[in-house]
Amino acid sequence: MRKLLATILLALITAASVPTLHADSVEEVRKAAAQGDKESQYNLGLRYQTGKGVEQDLDEAVDWYVKAARQGHTRAQTNLGNLYRSGRGIDRDYGKAMRWYRQAADQGDTRAMINIAMMHAGGQGVDQDDAKGLQWLEKAAGAGDTQAMVHLGTMYKTGKGVEKNLESSTEWFSLAAMKGDAVAQHNLGLSYYSGKGVSKNLAESVKWHRKSANKGYPPAEYSMGLRYARGNGVKQDYSEAAEWYEKAAKHGHSSAQNNLGLMYRNGQGVGKDYKEALKWFQTAARRGHTLAQYNLGNMYLKGQGTTKDRDAARKWFTKAAERGHKGATKALESM
Repeated sequence: MRKLLATILLALITAASVPTLHADSVEEVRKAAAQGDKESQYNLGLRYQTGKGVEQDLDEAVDWYVKAARQGHTRAQTNLGNLYRSGRGIDRDYGKAMRWYRQAADQGDTRAMINIAMMHAGGQGVDQDDAKGLQWLEKAAGAGDTQAMVHLGTMYKTGKGVEKNLESSTEWFSLAAMKGDAVAQHNLGLSYYSGKGVSKNLAESVKWHRKSANKGYPPAEYSMGLRYARGNGVKQDYSEAAEWYEKAAKHGHSSAQNNLGLMYRNGQGVGKDYKEALKWFQTAARRGHTLAQYNLGNMYLKGQGTTKDRDAARKWFTKAAERGHKGATKALESM
């Protein structure tokens, strides 16, 4: 593991570029593709797959990907593997998916390596083999792929597919975090916060959560809201907490939506506003958030931000109670 990590550190500057559509017009791309240019063939396949600039046509996408893939275009090979693996546009064929992934992986395509790892882990077209899956993930991570690093960090954290090892988990998250991966940065912040796999350090935890949150990663935005609301590693500041909750809430984070509703209901960090509280409780409750369902039931029962509505209150208390909320159960018993 240590030798592998040293290799990865040297690879941190070799992040793969993100594929983009060809800047030329469809006609120009089609002409170059017809003349045998593999990059144009790949881009034309990508256009047909995504429906960008042309009507989506997966059969056409496959045809152009095959032309490019046979000329050794790694992204076309990987995309073909994806289509065969998912059965989109062509009959599902795990054998062909693996064949195209292997061709791309042999040329260093880390996305293909990750997909091979997932196929071994899931037993798709091959015998289920966690050890082989781990080997392919490590190979992708060794080539500097942050997604593979995050996968490995998660595996070592949960013990799924590998013996649980929180120190190794933190190391993988740290490597990906240093490369700027928002998910890894948030997970590394959690490690420093809990002191699992690394010495507890609230200042480091806040640093990594803030880096992730500044990239717009909702769980990190929510975590920053919690930190300011509770004063964990930062000076308690309800206004700052509300701002972070709102960012996460607007990105669809249901716990942030519920907490923002609480702040509006209680007037913490924001002016007391029952209608705004009701709105956020409703949003989170409809997404299945148990506490929001209970809070929404109370809003209807008390007529806060809305007219009193015992039927609506009972509806939301029932939903929360079905999810095991004891307060909701007691509320129903007393109605």
